[in-house]
Amino acid sequence: MLINKIKIYGYRVYNQFILEPNQKINLIVGANEAGKSTLMEAITLALTGRVNGRYASEELNPYWFNTIMVNDFLCKLQGGMNPPLPEIRIELFFGDRAELQQLCGAINTDVPTTACPGISMRAYPNTDYASEIDEWKKNPSHLLPVEYYVLDWRSFADEKITRRPRQLSTAVIDSRTVRSLSGVDYHLRQILGDHLDPAERAEISLAFRQMKASMSETSLSGVNDRIGGLHAALHDRPMALAMDQSARTSWESSVIPHVDNVPFSMSGQGQQAAIKISLAMSRHSGATNFVMVEEPENHLTHTSLTTLISRIRSLASNEQQLFVTTHSSFVLNRLGLDALLLVENSLQSRIPDLDPETVSYFQKLPGYDTLRMILAKKVVLVEGPSDEIIFERIFNDLHGKQPMECGIDVLSMRGLSLRRCLELCASVDKKVAALRDNDGASPEELSQAVQSWLKEGKREIFIGKVEHGETLEPQLIHHNGESSLRKILGIRADADLATWMKREKTEGAIRIASTSEDVQPPEYMVDAARFIYG
Repeated sequence: MLINKIKIYGYRVYNQFILEPNQKINLIVGANEAGKSTLMEAITLALTGRVNGRYASEELNPYWFNTIMVNDFLCKLQGGMNPPLPEIRIELFFGDRAELQQLCGAINTDVPTTACPGISMRAYPNTDYASEIDEWKKNPSHLLPVEYYVLDWRSFADEKITRRPRQLSTAVIDSRTVRSLSGVDYHLRQILGDHLDPAERAEISLAFRQMKASMSETSLSGVNDRIGGLHAALHDRPMALAMDQSARTSWESSVIPHVDNVPFSMSGQGQQAAIKISLAMSRHSGATNFVMVEEPENHLTHTSLTTLISRIRSLASNEQQLFVTTHSSFVLNRLGLDALLLVENSLQSRIPDLDPETVSYFQKLPGYDTLRMILAKKVVLVEGPSDEIIFERIFNDLHGKQPMECGIDVLSMRGLSLRRCLELCASVDKKVAALRDNDGASPEELSQAVQSWLKEGKREIFIGKVEHGETLEPQLIHHNGESSLRKILGIRADADLATWMKREKTEGAIRIASTSEDVQPPEYMVDAARFIYG
């Protein structure tokens, strides 16, 4: 096992947050500002000691601290109390692996204490600045004095860490903002470095230094003879041009990958992200234990995304832990709904024991908008576009507003299994109204087939009476009468109304939704609209 528990206290949107990730693939989804990227950032911070490729100590700022925690501190301070300044703590608990034993200890926040390999990143006030902090407290602000803080990176064995442990190799790929303007960014250098053994690195470094040194004897020789005669330096010391041999000009910053003879930095952003992901997950890169991917769908066409997701699935192994944020149902369905972690309001939930057949079902139908279903506050499931259009008209007539204005998503299943959709909604505990045609069968019989996923007041099914017609169209004819519907639809007297409505389902629904005439709704739709609204 790699990371088996994550604890975050006081970091940005997370006041107190605990997550037990999946051991292989973690698909992190949530609404905007839910904390998906912050979660990835916190994990990376604890694993590498870096944020955005820079040392955490260089990036520490007042906006790292959770606002609820800061406000609580200020309220207590203004109330005459003397509370301690807010702190940040990020803890990663690892499985009992032999290579991680040097990180093993019991210095963590678990109660009772857990002895296991682990690592923590903590930001807390530096006691050396106690007098300065007391002075700041006399006139405090929401911007905490981070200048008086210290960042402490330690193992659970209470050993201070100054650089990323070799066993915690981490690849970070943010396809939203892939930039390599200087050739190879920090994370790609790290990934490429994992593909070279120490002997190869030493050989390349030596050859690079010798190549630079040789330029002094060749191309720069004539220039140096001329400059040397200028006597520009003090005390007539000789001056010459030479290639920089310092660490900041090492071969890693000059040797860059090319794609089809084009420099990596000039490749498309989608190509850059795909290369990083493939290199990080390659089985030849056994040193990369953790792969963090932000929104792999960005900058990729559907075909390219399909190729990339297939590659991720084929490369995923039990020796790596993959964390992926996404806004794409395609990515979610393809990589498997059983890997989903839903983040919302600083809380997380996961799909418990989703039927493997249901996971496989949606993998075969990756285009269906499961993410919309998962993120909706409330869901109305209907059979097709015409049902969706009619239901929205009926809902608006009853409540004076569209379903979406009330946080209700109306989703057409477009032929998908109602049982599969209800199982998915139940797994994330959504309130659902499911509408379907009776198709000549009794509502009781049809309800029984999905009874396992229904729950009174939470998930209910609404079906039209058999005597009013098998589908939506005869139900509408029954409740409105032929003459009224002909007027609404603009159908000639000699045309068969039922046949036209069956043939022109969507067009008929649009005309009904647009009419200023009163529409008498089927009872089951009214019941569903009242249930989901209330």
